[in-house]
Amino acid sequence: MNVPLLDLKLQYNSMKDELEAAMLNVAQSQMLILGPEVKKLETTLAEYCGAGFAVGVSSGTDALLAALMALDIKPGDEVILPDYSFFATAGVVARLGGTPVFVDCDPVTFNIDPAGVKNSINARTKAIIPVHLYGQSADMDSIMEISREYGIPVVEDCAQAIGVEYKNHKKVGSMGLFGCYSFYPTKNLGGFGDGGLVVTSDEKMYQKLLQMRNHGMEPKYYHKFVGGNFRLDAIQAAVLNVKFPHLENWNNKRRANADLYTKYFKAAGLAEKTGVTEFDAANKVLLPKAVYKSDNLRNYHIYNQYIVRVEKRDEMRKFLSENSIGSEIYYPVPFHKQECFAYLGANPTYFPSSDFAADYSIALPIFPELTEEQIKYVVSKFAEFLAK
Repeated sequence: MNVPLLDLKLQYNSMKDELEAAMLNVAQSQMLILGPEVKKLETTLAEYCGAGFAVGVSSGTDALLAALMALDIKPGDEVILPDYSFFATAGVVARLGGTPVFVDCDPVTFNIDPAGVKNSINARTKAIIPVHLYGQSADMDSIMEISREYGIPVVEDCAQAIGVEYKNHKKVGSMGLFGCYSFYPTKNLGGFGDGGLVVTSDEKMYQKLLQMRNHGMEPKYYHKFVGGNFRLDAIQAAVLNVKFPHLENWNNKRRANADLYTKYFKAAGLAEKTGVTEFDAANKVLLPKAVYKSDNLRNYHIYNQYIVRVEKRDEMRKFLSENSIGSEIYYPVPFHKQECFAYLGANPTYFPSSDFAADYSIALPIFPELTEEQIKYVVSKFAEFLAK
């Protein structure tokens, strides 16, 4: 049996005619940059994400970059962020000359540890970036309490978490000053290339972002500040406008697939329960836990990735590949070990949970079109390997 990590052709084929008609409409209109498709997407997603305003931009990375530029992050400024995340979270800070300050992750959710955030604050701290990693919200009650106590703005990295509901029914991205999203093709809501979005309920920041994405220009050829070329292509917005009505259904299917993994891992005697953080005889595979799961929260976790931890991870991945099962490692090198950040001199003993996640985590197929038989096959191969 073949089980790819992700098969976007299945999604494409299910809506091929509508997608191609939308792209052809953009081609015929020749309104290729911004325009009505982008405005429609911005209006739809501002409402969906629970924010007052939305600005379509060129990528998830540029969404973060534009938000930090709007905050005027400059050399000497510190930005607190998780040690365990996709590179863009830290890269945008360094790109502006700021100093990324790394904080260890929670061992269950993989999200930033609020206690570490508070312990890292000083007079140079200008922003906090929590990442809602793998499709589950960070502990935003604690983070926003810290934000209010110290007057430090929060930029939510929602690249993997569009639509996620926190325990107070607020959507991720709506709680901080900015929420930043990615429409990279592999995301739950993905385009046909790069794309991103910034949401905010601060009208002043919204107006600044509109200028920021277009070289700081307003009116034409007049520049009050230096921005960037962060405009969202109309054809990407058109694709996303077609896909968006299906997002909730896709997320439901991902959650159902995650439940099936839990069911079959437990049935195989490989995992006693979810959320365990150490290997033992009853938990040879550490399963993810949806910590905010409740009956009245619909999108408590959207499983952009389904992450388990297993000993001999690299050998397991090789075995899975030999049995036609796709997998990936997100992320093998935490920021404190990245060569480009060696100059920061981070203390390696401060990040035990990040190191554990980096050493043992493996992402398994979770896409909506995955079948129950494929999930059973994946679990059976885990059992076969671990029985050796």
